[in-house]
Amino acid sequence: YIIHGGKTPNNELSDKIYVMSVVCKNNKKVTFCCTEKDLVGDIPEARYGHTIDVVHSRGKSMGVVFGGRSYIPSAQRTTEKWNSVADCLPHVFLVDFEFGCSTSYILPELQDGLSFHVSIARNDTIYILGGHSLANNIRPANLYRIKVDLPLGSPAVNCTVLPGGISVSSAILTQTNSDEFVIVGGYQLENQKRMVCNVISLENNKIEIREMETPDWTPDIKHSKIWFGSSMG
Repeated sequence: YIIHGGKTPNNELSDKIYVMSVVCKNNKKVTFCCTEKDLVGDIPEARYGHTIDVVHSRGKSMGVVFGGRSYIPSAQRTTEKWNSVADCLPHVFLVDFEFGCSTSYILPELQDGLSFHVSIARNDTIYILGGHSLANNIRPANLYRIKVDLPLGSPAVNCTVLPGGISVSSAILTQTNSDEFVIVGGYQLENQKRMVCNVISLENNKIEIREMETPDWTPDIKHSKIWFGSSMG
């Protein structure tokens, strides 16, 4: 497991990266080890509302950080604007956890900052869906495919804009089998919850998004104001 960003008890944002792994399993007891990783290079700034995935290519692995929000620059943080946030620049960060280095990539297809999107990693590819642009206050029906190649030399990162995306932010993503995921919840407008559910199928390097039968939501869910998750379970 990889942990990055979020708020501290002092209401500041953290730029720390931690790797949590299972070190021992016995007598139904699981022991975890959590290690802080020090990075050099293009270090992702402290943020929240972003995604971090792991891609695998040519026998190597890399972490990929994208999106999120951060506090406005310290020079602009006045008392009145102390907690004001802005979209992080739409850079893609490749993080090598083995050697502790990070490199950012600017891709022309990614023009606007994005937060609370959904990401799915499969081998050397990451799919990014939905999200919210704070600068434009919109939830565009995004669907990006980011492909990472890890040869012996420098990595190659490419992005393709795909059709058939969905407009959603802060949704819950759950994997139901090796090739299928379900998106539940989230928002389609600022004050409008998204009650539709979607099935996402990945097969033969293709992605298909289709609506599924909507559950009979309980009154608590229908009328509650809080409705978001963004977790893989």
